[in-house]
Amino acid sequence: MRKNPRNEQLSLTLSEQTFPIIEQITAGMPGGFFIYHADEDERLIYANKALIQIYGCESLKEFQEHTGYTFHGLVHPEDIAATQQSIRQQIFTHGNDLDHVEYRIVRKDGAIRWIEDYGHFVHSDLYGDLFYVFVEDATEKHLNAINNAETVRLAQERLEALEALEHETTALKLVHEILSSGMWTMEFDRQGQMVSVFWSQDFRAMIGYQDEEDFPNVLSSWSDLLHPEDHDRVLKEYYATIADYTGKRLYNVEYRLLTRDRGYRWFRATGKLSRREDGTPITYVGMFVDITESKETDAKLREQHKLLEEALAKAQRASEAKTMFLNNMSHDIRTPMNAIIGFTNLAATHLDDRKLVEDYLNKITASSRHLLSLINNVLDMSRIESGRMTIDETACSLPRILDDLVSILRADLETRKLHFHMDAHALIHPYVVCDRLRLNQVLLNILSNALKFTPAGGDISITAAERPGDTADTAVYEFCIRDTGIGMAPEFLEQIFEPFERERTSTVSGIQGTGLGMSITKKLVELMKGQITAESRQGQGSTFVCTFPLRLSAAVDAHETPESPYPQQSTDWHILLAEDNELNQEIAVTILEEAGCTVDVASDGAEAVEKVRHSLDTPYDLVLMDIQMPVMDGIEATKTIRAMADPRLARLPIVAMTANAFEEDRQRVLSAGMNGHLGKPIDIAKLFATLQSVMDGEQQTV
Repeated sequence: MRKNPRNEQLSLTLSEQTFPIIEQITAGMPGGFFIYHADEDERLIYANKALIQIYGCESLKEFQEHTGYTFHGLVHPEDIAATQQSIRQQIFTHGNDLDHVEYRIVRKDGAIRWIEDYGHFVHSDLYGDLFYVFVEDATEKHLNAINNAETVRLAQERLEALEALEHETTALKLVHEILSSGMWTMEFDRQGQMVSVFWSQDFRAMIGYQDEEDFPNVLSSWSDLLHPEDHDRVLKEYYATIADYTGKRLYNVEYRLLTRDRGYRWFRATGKLSRREDGTPITYVGMFVDITESKETDAKLREQHKLLEEALAKAQRASEAKTMFLNNMSHDIRTPMNAIIGFTNLAATHLDDRKLVEDYLNKITASSRHLLSLINNVLDMSRIESGRMTIDETACSLPRILDDLVSILRADLETRKLHFHMDAHALIHPYVVCDRLRLNQVLLNILSNALKFTPAGGDISITAAERPGDTADTAVYEFCIRDTGIGMAPEFLEQIFEPFERERTSTVSGIQGTGLGMSITKKLVELMKGQITAESRQGQGSTFVCTFPLRLSAAVDAHETPESPYPQQSTDWHILLAEDNELNQEIAVTILEEAGCTVDVASDGAEAVEKVRHSLDTPYDLVLMDIQMPVMDGIEATKTIRAMADPRLARLPIVAMTANAFEEDRQRVLSAGMNGHLGKPIDIAKLFATLQSVMDGEQQTV
């Protein structure tokens, strides 16, 4: 390479006269730019801030120490030979060709990056042999094999324009060309007043305008296109930069600009002023970059982040609700269980008093029925929420429902030394058609809360009243439950029917949980076309009122009859019981044998199939089939029996007796070929009614 002995002096001259302008223009450039001598030392003359940052340096001094401030120091050691060959070719052709080369660099932190280098060799009589170079970080582009032909073409067009320029102004013109895709310059007089504005042609093209006639060189051409929401903010920043005579403030804003053909687009604008010694502005130079695609990507990422945060919050709320629900259910299940265990213990200590034991057993039965209905309701929570819960209306006695409530609560009332009063004298028509289990659950849930939050010695009462309905065969029934408990604050009373809400003062009583929650109680009331209201004052107790429009009935519900649930005449059926649980086997066998049946037991579905297969000599009248069993379940066992070649075996009546007690379970067993469905726990009366129906040839419908 040729060495010019005047380089050192001329570099200094170039720096003093030209560098302030180059520095002003290249300060906001996104890519790197440098100038160096094309001699043996390859000393750098100038490096912009973007180049310094590409090499991971914070200052020019740090950059000089890292690279030696030579072109040789910029290049990865393994790539120097190939890079130098390209440079020698450029010098040999005396600048007729564009020099484009890719090479690796080593950042200050040790990271290896790929660089695209667009350089142009210039021989100047005044400054000697120079290279003007524009670089871009091409790491991602290199690793992903992105086609960069268009970028090369555009860079070549800009760099080839150097041939037509005076060598002494090459560096400045090159930077202008590089920034021509979006550039402005503004000139100011000594009083700081703007005297001229220049918008680059490429900026006009970016926003859909053709020439100066379309888009005049005045500030309002640009400011009038600012989005209304961005207008004041952007202009405030623009003028604040001009007014900052310290020269420390840089113009750097993002905003939306109305284009002529593509609506509003997002732009980022950066700018810097050169100033006189007194701080007044001389020239305001800046650039525009269209960042619409980047903004849209950022917006999508923010939206995804928001959705993820909402999903996380929802999952956390669901987890908290689940925990709270299980805690709440603990109380509701323990209430009837307390009655069952308590009266069972009492019965065991009074076996010699038949009448008292019968009374205890009746109370145990009432509590057991409520516990079963409560479990069913817990499992039906999703049905309530989704609107699939149905009301099962039957004829029943309201006084009997109230008596059962007292039986369930009696043990707790006595333990807590609470005074309880029930008044049903105002009932004119005690027999109605309603969903007994739902009504029982609603009233018991309210009474349980009253019991929990009423201190010892307090009073609880339930009053039932009746008024005429809209038609002669209906009446409106009102149940009023009062307590002298701790009451509720007004702000909580407004939320009493929200899911899992809990009064803060409930901690005073030391009681956790609110049962199924008053929100579920309210939904059950509404399912029965009723209404529920609440009144309360802290320290003075609470009052809940439920009203239901019910049809009148002259019939007595089945629970009123004191008759034995067993058949009136002895049966001599030969029954196969398929049941894997030994306790359930014992209960079912005892019930059936006391009614006169002969019972064989199979412990799983496969054993049941084999017993049926070999039963022609002593045929079965019916099979009671559990569903969930080891080896072979009840569904598969039924299908196997129905597929037997002997029609006498294939047509054997089969009734499911299972803890799978929902309607969809009943549909499933009937679809599998069974003749009936019974849920557990065993209802003796329903058991024999179903068996008799099947033996009489009746089939439950799917």
